[in-house]
Amino acid sequence: MSENLSIRDDFRENRLFLNRIIASVAVMLLAVVALVVRLVYLQIAGHEQYASLSRENQIKIAPLPPNRGMIYDRNGEPLADNVVTFNLEIVPEQVEDWPRLLEQLTEVLDLSPSELRQFHAQRAMRKPFESVPLRLGLSEEQAARVAVRLPWLSGAEIHTRMMRTYPYRELTAHVVGYIARINDKELASLDPAQYRGSFFIGKSGLEKSYETLLHGLTGHEEYEANVRGRMVRRLGRHEPVSGTDLFLSLDIRLQQTAMDALGEYHGAVVAIDPRNGDVLALASKPSYDPDPFIQGISRERYAALQQDEARPLYDRATRGTYPPGSTVKPFEALAGLELLGLSPAHRVACPGYFRLPGSRHQYRDWAHGGHGPTDMRLSIVQSCDVYYYDLATRLGIRRLHDFMHGRFGLGQVTGLDIAGEKAGIYPSEEWKRKYRKAEWRAGDTVIAGIGQGFVTVTPLQMARATAVLANRGLAVEPRLVKRIKAGWEVEHPYPRSPAGGRPIDPGHWDTVVGAMVDVVQRGTARRIAAGLSYRMAGKTGTAQVFSVAQGKSYKSMRVTQSLRDHAWFIAFAPAEAPRIAVAVLAENAGHGGTVAAPIARRVIDQYLLQDQP
Repeated sequence: MSENLSIRDDFRENRLFLNRIIASVAVMLLAVVALVVRLVYLQIAGHEQYASLSRENQIKIAPLPPNRGMIYDRNGEPLADNVVTFNLEIVPEQVEDWPRLLEQLTEVLDLSPSELRQFHAQRAMRKPFESVPLRLGLSEEQAARVAVRLPWLSGAEIHTRMMRTYPYRELTAHVVGYIARINDKELASLDPAQYRGSFFIGKSGLEKSYETLLHGLTGHEEYEANVRGRMVRRLGRHEPVSGTDLFLSLDIRLQQTAMDALGEYHGAVVAIDPRNGDVLALASKPSYDPDPFIQGISRERYAALQQDEARPLYDRATRGTYPPGSTVKPFEALAGLELLGLSPAHRVACPGYFRLPGSRHQYRDWAHGGHGPTDMRLSIVQSCDVYYYDLATRLGIRRLHDFMHGRFGLGQVTGLDIAGEKAGIYPSEEWKRKYRKAEWRAGDTVIAGIGQGFVTVTPLQMARATAVLANRGLAVEPRLVKRIKAGWEVEHPYPRSPAGGRPIDPGHWDTVVGAMVDVVQRGTARRIAAGLSYRMAGKTGTAQVFSVAQGKSYKSMRVTQSLRDHAWFIAFAPAEAPRIAVAVLAENAGHGGTVAAPIARRVIDQYLLQDQP
């Protein structure tokens, strides 16, 4: 029995062992078949996909940012230039130890907390393989100190790039504007193909308005990289296309003269060539230095600029709105001649005040004793308020609005090619109902007649209106960019066209222009006539900042500086064939003939006598 049992046990064990061998072989065969199938798939079906992935792990594409286009004045003087600088940049995917890297760089460069905050904000907006600037514009010493440590600073790189600079700084800040680092909101709206590798974008002025042209087209470079992301060899290169160069109509020498002439006064000077719309000067004072904005101005410094009572960031030439005062009188005189058929010889009695029929309220003239019987020429020469109180009442606000708005562009933007221009206001009955929720009153028309009340304009608007007056009704659109150069040149055409409505009688123009010449020769601007070698037509203006109550007198010496009248002067010359039209606004400077007119004289002298054959 024991022998038979022993035999049966051996048989079972052998059979079990054999079964296990067969199962193992089957599993191995299945595994081999699966491996063969997988190899076939990888080598044949999936070859192209995985080969591409392999190349992508080895081949990198680096963007090549273009050089930004230059900005020049009309004589070829650079107003926005590019200079070579050293930049410290970080490629995030190559960084092995962030705390250690930033600690080492802070030790070498004394990085500020604001620089680190700005870097992390920029890093969050970009892909891991894109370099992010940590510090721009390294000095040669700083670049050398970082360069010797680069082997131990994984992810850090020093690049030579072109950096924007503004040679004339405060002189052109409001016109040219500035560039600064791209923020997350801007990055979300930009074409990623064009702005990869670009850190800056135009933020104001022409830099913003012409951003697309100035930026250029981004190129790229393909290179083979090692496991640490370092370049091994270049494989191909697609060159970037530099941005377009802009040539402005602005004359930097005239701009300097305008700023100097303003002296200690805050205000603006705008000069236009009435023949073609070229803006010759666009000065706003005070101004600011745009260079710190490029690399990133500190919060403290920016807050100081914003809180400065002088408002240096505010462009008074295109955004400052002021009552035009008596500068509107030549335009209204034309309206009287054209719309009422008024005779230039028609006289208005000026006892020093004006009353509406049935009212005891007195609208006072600047001359307390009045001007006596005043015709149109004398009303412009002596700037008689009563004459224009009466004329505005006879015209009515509807006709005044349509004439001033339609013929001379008051209350509307000029279309200048920089962003942010304000329209000002030339009011109407509909305007007051809409924005003031009130009905128009006869007294509103009286005050509008001397450029006060609801009427506000910008210095740029007044310069354009003066250019239309100089052209005897032909309007031009003011423009700063005169020529665009990007491998080709485009000259902007500025055709003159009627400002609207039927042509005005030439005799009416002669009447008004002749009176404006007399303003300079023997009227309210006569103090600038001495030594004048050309004929200038002009008009002074004094705009009240606050109203003086009935029965009270205005004593400038008893009023704080911020409440003193604004001084205006508009002019064009030579009167018989105008080549320049100017508007000057000096804030809180008092009488236009005393302060603003001499400023305009200096600008016109510079242009006609020194810069022209």
